Amino acid sequence: MRDMMREQLPLMQDFIEHEHAQELAAMSVALDQCSDVLALVEQDLLRGRDALLGRPGLSAEQAVRALVVKQLNGFSYEELAFHLADSTCYRRFCRIGGLEKPPCRSTLQENIKRLSAETLEAINRQLLGWAKTISVEKGDVVRGDCTTVESTIHPPTDSWLLWDTERVLVRELKRCREYGVEFSNHARRVKRRWRAIGNARNREERVPLYRDLLRMTEETLEDASRAVWRLATIPDPEAQRSLMILQHHIRLGRRVADQTRRRVLEGEAVPSREKIVSIFEPHTDIIVSGRPEIGYGHKVCLTTGKSSMVLDCVVLEGNPADSTLATDMIGRHREIFDAVPLAVTFDGGFASQANVTDLKAMGIPAVVFSKRCGIAIHDMVAESWIYKRLRDFRAGIEGCISFLKRCFGLRRSTWKGFSSFKAYVWGSVLSANLLILARHRMATLS
Repeated sequence: MRDMMREQLPLMQDFIEHEHAQELAAMSVALDQCSDVLALVEQDLLRGRDALLGRPGLSAEQAVRALVVKQLNGFSYEELAFHLADSTCYRRFCRIGGLEKPPCRSTLQENIKRLSAETLEAINRQLLGWAKTISVEKGDVVRGDCTTVESTIHPPTDSWLLWDTERVLVRELKRCREYGVEFSNHARRVKRRWRAIGNARNREERVPLYRDLLRMTEETLEDASRAVWRLATIPDPEAQRSLMILQHHIRLGRRVADQTRRRVLEGEAVPSREKIVSIFEPHTDIIVSGRPEIGYGHKVCLTTGKSSMVLDCVVLEGNPADSTLATDMIGRHREIFDAVPLAVTFDGGFASQANVTDLKAMGIPAVVFSKRCGIAIHDMVAESWIYKRLRDFRAGIEGCISFLKRCFGLRRSTWKGFSSFKAYVWGSVLSANLLILARHRMATLS
């Protein structure tokens, strides 16, 4: 009789009494306000797939929430799969029922990597709209700055790039032997030259090694080109796959060989826009920010508000000057909040008289740069104390960027390809905004 009167256990357990669990609960409420864009998530998950075939994957809501958990904790997919199976709080946050089998590593990777940067940006804009409704972020004061997010590449030396080209081409040519492809395998010799160049003491020792390394790599490129002609006549799907891989790496390998000859043998200063620094992540840019270190990845322009939430984010191609970005970022801000801010403050790299004129013409009364660069204070703001307050306010974005890099993986993207690079950045930004918004809500309600 006692068993019959016992309450039925819930399919999904409640969040426990712990600070992090309460943060997850508040983040879950915030994500519930973004349900209008779940249709975009579904489109991403079904792109290129038949919804009636194969095993069911994650739902749109589960995929977004799993991405947030991953970026929030810096989990690998294997670690994410373990915690979703082990933690009742993470299962509840991701809307995985108590009787539902938790997703495996490959399912998580396949579904999360399908989320596009455009979809994650749309979710973030919905989130900012709700933050404005509950008076957490009004978007009336904006600060902006740029930072570099690295690609996952090794140090881009010419010898290492030539060795990468050689080993990738040889690996694929070996697979093509069954189609009658013949080639000379120089991989061992190229590897010895690569190591010898790394140990060379001066240019006189390096140049002869580079000549031999270039000659071997170019012979392999010629063998790969002949293999392409051979594979083009074979209708087998695997042969066509190898054909596409060889064409891609031949094109990149020739660029590597050309820039090596120009830089090392001819002593030419090759412009950074013409260089390739990775054959695996060819979209990677060389970012020179005026400091001694050089970044290999992409410049990212951010704006934040008084709440420290990231209001907007743009992943740039190339290395455009900061001074060319200010008006574009405020134009995007106007699209998000349907109004221009009352005050904007940027890093000194954005400073120019033209930016002051253009931003004031947009209806912004206070425009401040951390370094004046010859611009009079009264041209930017009406009073000097306003200039000092906004200049000090701008310094806060440095902490926001540090927070994103230390806690949300924005220091380096671990995803392959430029479109995935942008999605990774937006995943980090969305996760950070959710946590910041949740903490604001918890502070207000406590």
